[in-house]
Amino acid sequence: MPWRWLGHALGLRRAYTGTTPAEQQALLRLAGGKKCLVEIGADEGANSLNLRKAMHPDGALYLIDPYKPGRLGVNFSYLIAKREVSKSDNGRVVFIRQLSHQAALGWHDAIDFLFVDGDHSRDGALRDWLDWSPHVYAGGLVAFHDAHVFPGGWTQPSWGPVQVVEEIIEGRHSVGGHFEVSEVVDSLVVLRRGA
Repeated sequence: MPWRWLGHALGLRRAYTGTTPAEQQALLRLAGGKKCLVEIGADEGANSLNLRKAMHPDGALYLIDPYKPGRLGVNFSYLIAKREVSKSDNGRVVFIRQLSHQAALGWHDAIDFLFVDGDHSRDGALRDWLDWSPHVYAGGLVAFHDAHVFPGGWTQPSWGPVQVVEEIIEGRHSVGGHFEVSEVVDSLVVLRRGA
């Protein structure tokens, strides 16, 4: 919506995020010093800015979101995200304007931090896991948003990310490496890849 972009450009509104303050602090801490970060579902870039601030100065942050043009031929969330991540000059940011499964086709780099907050259907969340987690190297992290039902929260047991994370914990989706729960913060579930 143009009014959202205008409000952001004038400093009247912040970039939207669906993450809680506790989740934002966790992402900031977990991204600290990481060199290759991938965020699936960047939206307006509020979390992207935090990841950029925290990552290694020589790091690269890849933001994957299709940002399809709207009725006016532009995507205002994309414009907001570009403004938002430009508030830091730490490292390098690369926008990949594709669906995550399209972007995964040509991906070869090792990832040390993967933030999954894209398609929330079960099939979409599972596809993101299967496409991207094999690229996370030993000791690397995968953070799923909206993947834990917590008191007073908004998530439901039927949500795709909740189901997929439960299945991963049960060992139903092996990707050639062992992942275990590192921590849970509100709806955010963080998995660490073992050696």
